Amino acid sequence: MNDTGMPTTPALSVLDLVPVRSGQSSAQALASSMTLVERADDLGFARYWFAEHHNMPAVAASTPPVMIAAAAARTSRIRVGSGGVMLPNHAPLVVAEQFAALEALAPGRIDLGIGRAPGSDPVVTALLRSSGPTSDVERFPEHVRNILALMEPEGARLRLTDGKTYDVHATPAATAAPTLWLLGSSDYSARLAAELGLPYVFANHFSGAGIDQVLALYRDGYRPSEAHPEPRTFLTVNAVVAPTAEEAHERALPQLRAMARLRTGKPMGTAETVDKALAAPLDGLGQQMIEDMRPRWLIGTADDAAAEIRRLADRHGVDEVMVVPVAGTYATEPLDATPGRVQTLELLAGALA
Repeated sequence: MNDTGMPTTPALSVLDLVPVRSGQSSAQALASSMTLVERADDLGFARYWFAEHHNMPAVAASTPPVMIAAAAARTSRIRVGSGGVMLPNHAPLVVAEQFAALEALAPGRIDLGIGRAPGSDPVVTALLRSSGPTSDVERFPEHVRNILALMEPEGARLRLTDGKTYDVHATPAATAAPTLWLLGSSDYSARLAAELGLPYVFANHFSGAGIDQVLALYRDGYRPSEAHPEPRTFLTVNAVVAPTAEEAHERALPQLRAMARLRTGKPMGTAETVDKALAAPLDGLGQQMIEDMRPRWLIGTADDAAAEIRRLADRHGVDEVMVVPVAGTYATEPLDATPGRVQTLELLAGALA
């Protein structure tokens, strides 16, 4: 609450999964996301993160560093980063090198969000881990520490078996490092972030269960670090905002239906158009899951969504909320654009200005 007793207005950020709709190519999906990040930059959003998912027909966000570089080249102010790099899929040195290079390209604007989940199904996870040196998930805390050290200007010092030391740097002459965030939807990453003195993000858009307990564990157990003397956290939320509540609920339907299919083990495809989603109701279980999810999403007009964002920020004690713009597309709208997602950002920015 502010001095007037009213909920404070948090900063806004964006998490982008780069959705792919029916009939759309990857190139068109990526083009629409580049348009969206440019608009977020113009509107004053604080940061824009890209997710990492693999082998999902409806998601083109598989390589965050590539998309971050493209987004950084098209923007001038907004922070860009990963939400997140799934560390078990990658060698820590490669992650450190990629993000140190991004920091050199866009100084002071790069975030490295790291997650512990694989971001895919078991088959693709096994494929990712069979084709080179990747991170053992049981050594996740060690690898996070290694990345932190490797990205610092002074680098890391390894002790070899013969007792000699060997210096390793992510880039040859770094002057600064990206900000590292740990991501999660359970207490594991929250506890580790507290132990290491790192910022933490709760993935509320994926699972809102236990958020208060997890954030309390993070804050109560926080050990101040030189870079982050105080705990810092924010949360994510799915958002669809439109001029009318009716349009917002229509545009939310394709993603709601996709999540219902995912959670009931049904085959996944590219995202439906709004028209197709309206014309083909799900079975009873799928429809019930949709009704259960709706209250946890921001779906409605700008004023209603802005009020709920303020309440969320106040309730959970955060000064930033990261929206996942999941508005679907009507069949008549261009394949290389996502007007509903652009509209969501524009209306929220206007209502929270």
